Amino acid sequence: MAQSSDCCTWDGIQCDEITGHVISIDLSNSALYGFINSSSSLFQLVHLQKLRAYILKNSKQQFSNYSTKHPLISPTTTSITLKIPFGVRRLSKLTYLNLAYFGFSSEIPAEILQLSKLVSLVLYSNPLKLHKSGLKSIAEKLTNLEELVLSEVDISSTIPSILANLSSLTTIFLRDCGLHGEFPTGIFQLPNLKSLSVRFNPKLTGHVPEFNRSSPFENLRLAGASFSGKLPDSMGNLQSLYYLDVDSCNFSGPIPLSFANLTKLTYLDLSNNNFNRGTLSWVGKQTKLTMLLLGNISLYGDIPFSIGNLTKLTSLSLGWNELTGPIPSWLTNLTQLNTLWLPKNKLFGPIPTSISSILNLQILDLYSNNLSGTIEFDLFRKLNNLSHVDLSYNNLSLIIDPSTDSTFQKFKVLGLGSCNLSDFPKFF
Repeated sequence: MAQSSDCCTWDGIQCDEITGHVISIDLSNSALYGFINSSSSLFQLVHLQKLRAYILKNSKQQFSNYSTKHPLISPTTTSITLKIPFGVRRLSKLTYLNLAYFGFSSEIPAEILQLSKLVSLVLYSNPLKLHKSGLKSIAEKLTNLEELVLSEVDISSTIPSILANLSSLTTIFLRDCGLHGEFPTGIFQLPNLKSLSVRFNPKLTGHVPEFNRSSPFENLRLAGASFSGKLPDSMGNLQSLYYLDVDSCNFSGPIPLSFANLTKLTYLDLSNNNFNRGTLSWVGKQTKLTMLLLGNISLYGDIPFSIGNLTKLTSLSLGWNELTGPIPSWLTNLTQLNTLWLPKNKLFGPIPTSISSILNLQILDLYSNNLSGTIEFDLFRKLNNLSHVDLSYNNLSLIIDPSTDSTFQKFKVLGLGSCNLSDFPKFF
């Protein structure tokens, strides 16, 4: 069927109903390929307000064919450099610019800063560089920004405190940008900020300030940055928080009991921090949780019955702590569970046979506890999705039926060290 000559009827194109001018282009699902340079007719659409387009990467041969025709391409023997065209400055009415996954490299051109009406700037997953004063320039020139997403862009600088002046910001994603220095605490207190990610910037230091009840935070990701100090009790005021990841920071002090108030959480990772020894008394009311990751944070005591309330859990990670008591039989309430990770604790008693009813289980790691008793390997036969089992270094006696067949070839990891085996398992 022939495509209409009226571009306003095309998929991903929106026009002003009165003037007919193209005001929005969303080609993110169009499987485009090729290149854009400053002479492209795209930059003649001076009324454009929104531009979102992902371009698929081409093969080396396609790059070679295009490189002689397009001046923005600088071919080398090992790589192709794709620059954001300077022509973007002509789109002075742009409010939304999303060029994620484009494969652009080199520096982000200063022409971007001429787009003073930008509300959303999304350039993540491009091997781009932002010159050293770049974040400061963005804060000074793009004062209407609500969304700043530069994850994986090479920024390699400090974060200027002036960024905290952009009171309209709702989203800041600066993951893996080579950031360093002290993170300005004022950014946490931006009145409209809902999402902040500075993950995987190991030279970025900082601390988490107090929060009031009006804070709109929904999504806070600090994992792999060098934040330290205590997590404040006032984090319990973040009633809208659904995602919290502080894995592998340097936090210390107690885990706030106020975390019990964070009932909208779906993802919680506090792993690998220096918290005080504590129990899991604050866990159980977060019934929307799908991921609960609390490895290596000095937990002690029994696994509380309240975790059985978290019936949406797909991953439960409590390894490298000092948890005691038996593995609870009520874990079978967690029917969505695909990962149960409990290594390096002080759990004792038998492995409950009811564990075979957690049919979605893919990973079962009980390495290095004080578990005891006799267990038949056939217990795991019902678990069709199970690919990782580690029972090593307990006081278990594992019985493997000689007739066990090749249906167990599904395993990718199988740890049976110190399990009192008498024969080498034939199904290997």
